[in-house]
Amino acid sequence: MTEKKKTTIILFSGDYDKAMAAYIIANGAAAYDHEVTIFHTFWGLNALRKDENIPVKKGFMEKMFGKMMPRGVDKMGLSKMNFAGLGPKMIKDVMKKHNAMPLPQLIEMAQEQDVKLVACTMTMDLLGLKQEELLDNIVYAGVAAYLADAEDGSVNLFI
Repeated sequence: MTEKKKTTIILFSGDYDKAMAAYIIANGAAAYDHEVTIFHTFWGLNALRKDENIPVKKGFMEKMFGKMMPRGVDKMGLSKMNFAGLGPKMIKDVMKKHNAMPLPQLIEMAQEQDVKLVACTMTMDLLGLKQEELLDNIVYAGVAAYLADAEDGSVNLFI
């Protein structure tokens, strides 16, 4: 019996295009019957943020981080050619014309394919993010959990 292949991805970037690449690879690997983990850390956690403002108790610095970071994937900028927010609108229009799946749907597809979406708890503490502010049905863990998944990984990526 062949052991199931594992793919692990560290999503460090908060850029729309890089998060999209991570989710395209994750969905592709899951379709090829890989066990897939995406470990969201630092700015990559923004891909897991809910769109709406969730009232939670925070200190001053935590509130500031919350206000400065994009709330939800559709508010994330591009890594190149952001053009003060015009770039993401342009790329989304081009994607729609080519019937490419937008990032929110790629995330939903990943969840449907049982891709393990992990939020880094240490980074959540540093940035003041609370579980209530993140998507439902995700895993909360530290680097040790990621390393346990990556140790047997046949594909390990840092995006």
